[in-house]
Amino acid sequence: MSGLTGAQAADLTPIRTPAAPQASFVDWSGGYLGIEGSAGASFGAFNFHETRVGARAVPDFKTGDATGRSDRSRSATTAVGGLFGGYNWQTGPWVYGVEADLYGANLKRPVASTAQGLGYEGVDPAFSVIRAKTDVYGTLRGRFGYAFERALVYASFGLAGANARILATEPDLATGAVSAARRDLSYLGFTLGAGVQFAVTEHIALGLDYRYVDLGTSSRFDLGTLPGPAGGPLSTQAGFTSHQMMARLSWHPGGLTLPPEVDETAPHDPDNGDTGRFSLHGQTTFIAQGVPGFRAPYTGPASLIGNQVQSTTTATAFLGLKLFEGTELYYNPEFSQGFGLSRTLGVAGFVNGEAQKAGAPYPKLRSNRYFVRQTFGLGGETEDVPDGPNQVATRRDIERITVIAGKFALGDYFDGNVYAHDPRVDFMNWGIWSSGAYDFPANLPGFTQGVLVEYNRAAFAVRAAYTQVPKEPSNDVLDPRVFRRAGTTVEFEERHVLPFLDQPGKLRIGFFSNVGNTANYRDVVGLTQAGVFDDINDAAAATRAARRKTGFYLNLEQAVTADLGVFARFSNNDGRTESLSFTDIDRSISGGVSLKGSAWDRPADTVGLGTSMNELSPSHRAFFANGGIGLLIGDGRLNYAPERALEAYYALSLSKTLTLSFNYQLVVNPAYNKDRGPANFLGTRIHADF
Repeated sequence: MSGLTGAQAADLTPIRTPAAPQASFVDWSGGYLGIEGSAGASFGAFNFHETRVGARAVPDFKTGDATGRSDRSRSATTAVGGLFGGYNWQTGPWVYGVEADLYGANLKRPVASTAQGLGYEGVDPAFSVIRAKTDVYGTLRGRFGYAFERALVYASFGLAGANARILATEPDLATGAVSAARRDLSYLGFTLGAGVQFAVTEHIALGLDYRYVDLGTSSRFDLGTLPGPAGGPLSTQAGFTSHQMMARLSWHPGGLTLPPEVDETAPHDPDNGDTGRFSLHGQTTFIAQGVPGFRAPYTGPASLIGNQVQSTTTATAFLGLKLFEGTELYYNPEFSQGFGLSRTLGVAGFVNGEAQKAGAPYPKLRSNRYFVRQTFGLGGETEDVPDGPNQVATRRDIERITVIAGKFALGDYFDGNVYAHDPRVDFMNWGIWSSGAYDFPANLPGFTQGVLVEYNRAAFAVRAAYTQVPKEPSNDVLDPRVFRRAGTTVEFEERHVLPFLDQPGKLRIGFFSNVGNTANYRDVVGLTQAGVFDDINDAAAATRAARRKTGFYLNLEQAVTADLGVFARFSNNDGRTESLSFTDIDRSISGGVSLKGSAWDRPADTVGLGTSMNELSPSHRAFFANGGIGLLIGDGRLNYAPERALEAYYALSLSKTLTLSFNYQLVVNPAYNKDRGPANFLGTRIHADF
């Protein structure tokens, strides 16, 4: 009888190797197809390098450039939308592939005139106008990117082509006959770009794709003969560049391998080796918004225009470093592109909280935040703070003093509200996500420099900031004279739990006082009506001096249940002098509700409904009635009524990092003008963060 010893038995035991850990990122390998559209976020320019009649260079009638150069279409929408497809290969987190797309265009603009400088006295400058049009683009690009979690960030490069039609209209003054010449051109150039996409399901991904297209300059071509005594053969050269931002929906028929869901609720535990020394987060937000036509018997230089669609895009990195215990350094570079409707003009409570007055047709990089934060713990109970945007994971005293110095947004610390404060995820109307009459100091993108101090306890917090103001209203340059012109904001925040609801809430009371280079409304109205100035805006510019504007706000947030919350705001300023930074509101009241989707098994979704009413002081009304132009509004005249807004949104959570929102707003009396509107606004928002 034979048997096995213990050692022999152990030798026969199957060796169990640990399972390979599942990758923490999507496998993007395989082919894909998709659709893309710009919704007003793409801009292009035809550049006529030299227009000649015979051997003479013709000055451009808009710019007066005597070389015949013309570049007048930079703000024109160019790409519209189309189809794309490609194939990816992946090695670890590194992704590379090839992609082709074909998409339509609508760049149609007059870009040059040949009337001026040819001896035609008193002739309409449009005597001969050259127009350029494009219809179709195509690209073939290589892509190289890096995958993490459900996201893919990539760069792209390759070939780009487009068609163009150049047309010249040439009336003969002697006979009245009109002739036209046309030249069809084909361009081939290069494209460079970058993008980000997020896996929503195993087969569907959403993304944003930016590309710069340079199609070079054509050789000289003829456009017929210009009639008249100073006429002759008409010829020109045309180049074309474009900045294009596309929202994309892609289908991956082979399926994407998704990473496992990560538990993001685990608390920070420094005792387990989590030092919380570094923090890296990011976000990107794309908003497309349109307004159909509305009643508008007249239009001024800062009026809302109907029948248009515009888009904005931002992408931000939140970088944090703990220098040593209690001391942290943060830096936020941010790309932004696009404009709000009517270039962010025409509504005092503007309808897109991501739209900047510093909009650009191309991605513009700014260092929006850089600041140091010093925390002084005062002992007692502590709290764990998880890693997040501009927050290194740490453990800190609940009772503490915090000092922040550098560049930041006052909205990061003041006038906060858990239900209505972030236009990237909740309400977008300026009069609902903020206290509209709070003229917080800021440059055009919304940031300032200064010092903030906060004292925090469990039941309340008190914070105060002393910051720079812009050199003049709606100026991107901050005034360096901080001891004579600056802004001060003080806020008291009370925290409570209502006993009959057993739900938390907060009440914030804020006061602000800004000294800036502004005009007094009553003074400039009087000077204009007395005939000292023909234009009230000239009177405002000529009489600006260091003047003080003061005001306050009340801000309430209250949870009713775990899923339902309500909010309300009231704000007021003195209304005597020009607003410096935010918008043209002297008094505002707003409120609304926010509901999570637990009742329909969508607990990560949110429904919001809010309303606001904005008003002007009597002297501010007189300023606009006499043709004044404010920070955002100015119809040239005014039939005054309070501006009222209603906003509703549904934020659909596609994943922990990706949210798709649908937004509707109704604005009655836009820019306080009963002669205009009401206007309806429809919007879509894609927000992703990590």
